[in-house]
Amino acid sequence: MFIQPWDAGLDEAEWQTWIAEGHDFGLLSVNGLSGQAPVAVPTHFTSETGHLLVHLARPNPVWTAIEHDPNVLFTVFGDYAFIPGPWRAKPDTPPTDGVPTSYYTAVQFTCRAHIVDDPEAKAELLRRQMAYFQPDGDHAPISAEQPPYGRMLPGIRGLRLEVTDVRAKFKYDDHKPVEHRTAVADHLTERGQGLDVPTALQQRRRRDRIGPWKP
Repeated sequence: MFIQPWDAGLDEAEWQTWIAEGHDFGLLSVNGLSGQAPVAVPTHFTSETGHLLVHLARPNPVWTAIEHDPNVLFTVFGDYAFIPGPWRAKPDTPPTDGVPTSYYTAVQFTCRAHIVDDPEAKAELLRRQMAYFQPDGDHAPISAEQPPYGRMLPGIRGLRLEVTDVRAKFKYDDHKPVEHRTAVADHLTERGQGLDVPTALQQRRRRDRIGPWKP
């Protein structure tokens, strides 16, 4: 992932906060076997100190690839929007001379994958995930010894993704003048399609922290 200096995360807390705000779905990318394309799996995940937790169906073709090479990439992205050219035109130039772009946040985790096959270890992984996704506890006990989860555990495998590196990108034209960023955020809020509003919130948040860009 290419990151311009003005698109870089301002500190670790920035991307950690963004993930914690509910960005819990990403793309697991695994090197393919020799001569084959990489394997990519969209999935929910949860995190704990230094690790991402995932579980997938046992028939998933990703397992062979992970066993061949456990070095994987997990990408989370969101708060994205297409920015039309006229919104980015320089002052005193025709609006049609503006060059369009995309705004987005992306966090990429480089990881070493550890497969979890022990029934009790899988049950514990699921308990951790359910504590996040269903914190009210409105589900049956997750036990390797009793239904319904006990009989279903053989059908899945768990993954503990040991995070070795994190790269965060917040692409919101932060090198442009403050007035420009404010105007684009206003356009996004007015348009209000898709993820326009959360994209505008990210742009305003970064604008307020950075102010005028200083290389």
